Formats: sequence, C-alpha cells, structure tokens
Amino acid sequence: MNRILIKNAKIVNEGTIFEGDVLIEDEFIVEIAESISAKSAATKIIDAEGNYLMPGAIDDQVHFREPGLTHKGDIASESKAAIAGGITSFIEQPNTIPNAVTQEILEAKYQIASVKSYANYSFMMGATNDNLDEVLKTDPKNVAGIKIFLGSSTGNMLVDNEAVLEKIFSSTPMLIAVHCEDETTIQNNLEKYKAEYGDDIPVTMHHLIRSEEACYISSSKAIALAKKTGARLHVFHLSTAKEMDLLTNKIPLEEKKITAEVCIHHLWFTNEDYKTKGNLIKWNPAVKTENDRKVLWEALNDGRIDVVATDHAPHTLEEKKQPYLKAPSGGPLVQHAVVAMFEAYHQGKISIEKIAEKMAHNPAKIFKIEKRGFVKVGFYADLVIVNSGLPWSVKKENILAKCGWSPFEGFTFKSRITHTFVNGQLVYNNFKVKEIPQGKRLLFNR
Repeated sequence: MNRILIKNAKIVNEGTIFEGDVLIEDEFIVEIAESISAKSAATKIIDAEGNYLMPGAIDDQVHFREPGLTHKGDIASESKAAIAGGITSFIEQPNTIPNAVTQEILEAKYQIASVKSYANYSFMMGATNDNLDEVLKTDPKNVAGIKIFLGSSTGNMLVDNEAVLEKIFSSTPMLIAVHCEDETTIQNNLEKYKAEYGDDIPVTMHHLIRSEEACYISSSKAIALAKKTGARLHVFHLSTAKEMDLLTNKIPLEEKKITAEVCIHHLWFTNEDYKTKGNLIKWNPAVKTENDRKVLWEALNDGRIDVVATDHAPHTLEEKKQPYLKAPSGGPLVQHAVVAMFEAYHQGKISIEKIAEKMAHNPAKIFKIEKRGFVKVGFYADLVIVNSGLPWSVKKENILAKCGWSPFEGFTFKSRITHTFVNGQLVYNNFKVKEIPQGKRLLFNR
C-alpha cells in the first residue's frame, strides 16, 4: 500500500485555511486532522513546513497538440509542465489534427493519454456545422463536454450556421463550452488595417482587430441562445470589461446554467505589453486594455467569473517570430499559472482561498468531476504544496513545455510549487518530475 503522511501544512479548502496533517492511502485522502501519527514504518512522511497544501488545479482549457501538431507539444511534455505548475487535471480541446469531431477520433486521444499523461485528463468533443449526430453520441459520464468555436480555428471547426448552433444548444444535455469571437467583425477589422499597413500590420493592432466588439457580439449571442434553449453554457477566456455585463453573481454557482472563465494572460498582460513581448503574447481572444484587465479582476473576485484557466497553446519560437499576420496565436502557460496567481495574491489582488476556489473547486463543480478538486476524505489525493516565500526565476533550462519558451521568461516569481501529488503519488518535487505517468481519465457525476 502507498501511504504518505503530509504533516505541518496550511490546508486550503472551501474558503478556509487551517493547520493540520493529511494522510494518503493508495490514491485517496483517508484522514485530515490537526495531528496524525504515522502508525506504520512503511508510511512516507513529508513535512510541509508550514506551507500551503491545496487541491491540485484543474485546467479546463488546454491545447496539448497531440495528435498532429506534436512538434509544438505533446501529451507527455505538456502534462509534465502542468504537474510542475501544480495543475493535476486538464481538459484538452478538439482542434488537434485530425479534429476530434467523431467518437472514434476522440477515443483515440484518450488512448494516447492513458499511456502518456502525467496529469489526469479529459478531452472535449468538437462540434462542426455538420456533425450533430456524432456530438449527440458523446457519453456525459466520461467526456468533459462539447466545444464550439464561434471564431476561426484549425480545420473545419468554425460553427457559423445559426440553425446548426440552435440545434446543438437545444439537443445536448452536456455542458457546451464556447470560444466567442465574431468572425465577420474580425475580418472587417483586418481589411481596415491591411488597407493602412499592407501585410506589415504591427502586433500592437491585434486587440483592435480581434476587438472588444468582436468578443461582445459573439458572447452575447451565445448567452442569449443558451437562455432561449436552456443549454448548459460555459464561456471560455473572456477578455473584455463589456462582456462582464452579460454575467451574474446573484445566484450560487451550483444554480448557474451559464458560467464563465478567464485566462491567466488576460489577468496579467495588457495591450501595452505588445511593445516588448510582441507575438509571444498574441492570443485569441486578444489581450486587451488596462481597464479590461481591471474589470476582469473585479468580476473574478465578485463571482461573475467562475474559473481561472490557461488556454495553454504552445507554438515553436520560430513560428512566433514570423510577421504578425503569419505568427500563430497562443502560448505555453500551464507551468506558471498557479504561481502567477500567487503573485497576484502578493499584490493584494486575490486571496489564497479564492485561488483554490477558482482553479480547483469551481472547475470540479462546473464539470461535475468525480472526487477531485477538494482536500476531502474520500477524494483522490491530487494535491499541491506551495511555498509562498521561495523565489525562483523562469529560465530556458527550467521550462518543461516542449516549445522551450515562456512569456514569463526572465520573471522572478515569489512563490514556488515544491510538491505535486497525482492520484496519491508524489509526481513532482522541487523541479524534478517522477518519470512515470500517473494520470487517469476524469469521470463525471452526470
């Protein structure tokens, strides 16, 4: 039997922080108390030394690039980066190659992860204009949800047929996650800036091309359609102050049929950073203004936004160094997301309790994930120890994402992930990954 006793921890769970010990047997937490004795010489004791013990983060939106784009990243490399960053479970998106738009292709991704993933995993089923029959075959017990791109993406994944959209929204009981940007608005903006700059558009125009208006038009339509059909909608990576008016904090999360996510980059960067970071912070939706960032933080704290995620989407540095129009959107974030939120804690922007809520508890509740997302007896021991006063600098040599770069390169974080546990196994300890994949397929209480 695997027995691990974590002692002297500040345990962060469900809005409280309390000092105590946690006993793990095999995959599960079996006891939480002020003081627990080892009881057996076979018990491995880990002294948390007064540091924070939190539920591992659940990242509800990543792009790990396998199959088809593995020169940028793969399930093994990116899940290693995730556990190094305190993310113990991830939900991956369908715009790999081939797109995960049939049950057969979707299941093939699960088979890859079952052998290669260092973190727990689920994969979204992708919707297109013509695969409703396949979408409706999706098993709600073992697939996280349905993903719809309402803005351009890889392959045939833009769903722009309104009749099809309404049919999907009204037909599936599963959670529908959406990428909201209005394609017509984006194309019109792009033509305007092409007329001004030709093919040499500066990246500083990115947030004006993929504009506030493009985001708001699309997200407001999706939310209106969800209200009309009663669909269970989760809006990914909101980026504008204006969109916050579409959301409510008036009802408990468990009663919400429309929930929302914000990503680390929209909480961290602003359009001013394009001048120094260039295409390295080119994301879709775009990083917006200082005011947008300010209002996103307000909405995160007051409950209009429910989840913090990464939209981890690595590209090679060579791809990113191309001119703006050719450089792809997205970047690697899983290794630095939790410590970035702790940086915000040090700046007085968010509490540690709320970090656990937005990065672990709420994703578990929204997706109805079985026995994960909390420090609770009977739950899987997906746990992270964070030392909030142990600085470290992001350097090329400690970046685990296959692409080998980070928008945080050169930054010194005040906090460090010292230990990560996945399914009761210590898989990461002070910059060292245990080279045995421990991830399991996520299951859902539906």
